[in-house]
Amino acid sequence: MSVSARLEHAFRAAPVLPLTYRSRYVLMSDCHRGVGTSSDNFLKNQHLYLAALKHYYQRGFTYIELGDGDELWENRSMKTILEVHDDIFELFMRFHRENRLYLLYGNHDLVKKKKLLPVPFSFYEGIILRPANMPQRTLYLTHGHQASLLNSTFWRVACFLVRYVWSPLENMGVLDPTSAAKNYRVKNKCETRLNNWASENRRILITGHTHRPVMPAEPSYYYNTGSCVHPRCITCIEIEQGRMALVKWSMSARADSTLYVAREQIAQAALLSSWTPQYGRQGAGTMQVSAW
Repeated sequence: MSVSARLEHAFRAAPVLPLTYRSRYVLMSDCHRGVGTSSDNFLKNQHLYLAALKHYYQRGFTYIELGDGDELWENRSMKTILEVHDDIFELFMRFHRENRLYLLYGNHDLVKKKKLLPVPFSFYEGIILRPANMPQRTLYLTHGHQASLLNSTFWRVACFLVRYVWSPLENMGVLDPTSAAKNYRVKNKCETRLNNWASENRRILITGHTHRPVMPAEPSYYYNTGSCVHPRCITCIEIEQGRMALVKWSMSARADSTLYVAREQIAQAALLSSWTPQYGRQGAGTMQVSAW
């Protein structure tokens, strides 16, 4: 299957949710929740994530996770992940009981597609947010691994390499050269393919996968939430009052040196008002988290 065919397949049977001025959605991706060991990349930001999740729950947002929520390539046991991060999953249950929880799978947790897991949640490959009277503003949400043959069609090979080769080498400082999150050449190639598909099909596509947040200054067809495993922050996309906003959560200090979790809006884009996306094969505009 081609990149286009894989992306089309992701939305073929995707749930369709309403998108109005009253809608409140928060899109997060690539948490990579692990088993609490030194290789659990989520641990360093778990307090930021929990603070953000409580913020969105209290304000009536619907939480949509765009894949790679749990690290099931490096780890075999979902049960252990649930035990280590039980506070997260308890809050997930509260969202779930109020029909405000939608979870997608990515390449690192693709086993959720078929495998029975010890959680009462459903998992999807894609989700569509559709305005009633403006179909051209429909949002197509998926993880984004479909842009990579290795991470989609041959994901079992990639999983084997990560689990038995790259994960041990990463502990010695060697980064996985096949990862879109760790290799800039692979990252750029993946984003170009996603951006091209979105532009050519005139569909507003929002993904994760590359870990690089994308919110162009001008309206575009391609956006990216970033990830929850940045060195000093987590990023996400909020949808509220007909607008999208790229948001960063990080630790900050007041004048008296007390620490607190800060929410900062980095960029925003109109969605249900005056909005004319750019068309073409240009590369997606990005914001480099490494500079924050």
